[in-house]
Amino acid sequence: MKNKILVLLIIILLPIAVISFMNNKTNFNLSENKISDKDKTKIQEYTINLKDNNNNVIELNLEDYIVGVVAGEMPASFDIEALKAQAIASRTYAMYKKSTNNTYDVTATTSDQVYLTKDEMKAKWQDSFDKYYNKILSAVYDTKGLVIKYDDEIIVAYYFAMSNGYTENAQNVFKEQKNYLVSVESSGEDQVSKNFEVTTEFEKKDFCNKLSINCNNGIFIDNINTNDSGRVQTININGTIFSGIEIRNLLGLRSTDFNVLIKNEKLVITTKGYGHGVGMSQYGANVMAQNGNNYKQIIQHYYKDVYIESI
Repeated sequence: MKNKILVLLIIILLPIAVISFMNNKTNFNLSENKISDKDKTKIQEYTINLKDNNNNVIELNLEDYIVGVVAGEMPASFDIEALKAQAIASRTYAMYKKSTNNTYDVTATTSDQVYLTKDEMKAKWQDSFDKYYNKILSAVYDTKGLVIKYDDEIIVAYYFAMSNGYTENAQNVFKEQKNYLVSVESSGEDQVSKNFEVTTEFEKKDFCNKLSINCNNGIFIDNINTNDSGRVQTININGTIFSGIEIRNLLGLRSTDFNVLIKNEKLVITTKGYGHGVGMSQYGANVMAQNGNNYKQIIQHYYKDVYIESI
């Protein structure tokens, strides 16, 4: 009888012991998860040291900085997917620069990325401030923390305003070989921008002074060499060989896709596109977005063989 009672007790108590053991184990895991939540899984808030227009270095939350950059670099009227692509490109550029400087990461000018304060946004957009600010805020925080990488490294995500129909190889502009910064087609911008093709006139004297050449015997232009993207690589003016980039900088042209005519004692120069041409075309990104492409498709079109992931 005693043996039967003992067996019965074992049968009753064994499941309770197992359940108790399992509950203890589960509680142990929950305890570990709480520690992990508190000490290990907080979202790391990155910051950017920005050198502002007064040469002061200020520390900004990364995402707040990106809001100011997107506001300064891309028209807020652009499609939301283009704005998202811009946010990721700007964040990527900032994080790339963060690893290369000491006293500051980026400037607030076109030498890095234009950054607008909220007051500057209000002055720019006026009655449309709330609409555009919230739109850009959405583009930035919908892509929070995302950057572009190639071969496990954050890329230098160059971008520019408007192509001539193709982007440019980084080697031709910045003298650096980047496998992800090569020429790709960028169509449709000529159809959507009234400033795709712009003509500028120069007086002969002004033209020669800007190029520091002797024009006493006239102006002679020949040997204009263009690259595969249609931009001027080199040009001979009065015996001096200039690169297309030099001519653009010296004359303040919109791009290096230009042609020169001498007409009525003036130099008439017509350019196509706007900017250095490397990386993502902002107007091209907007055309892609309007055609139904999302930000991932835009980025992977303009930057070859890259992928997007969290910092």
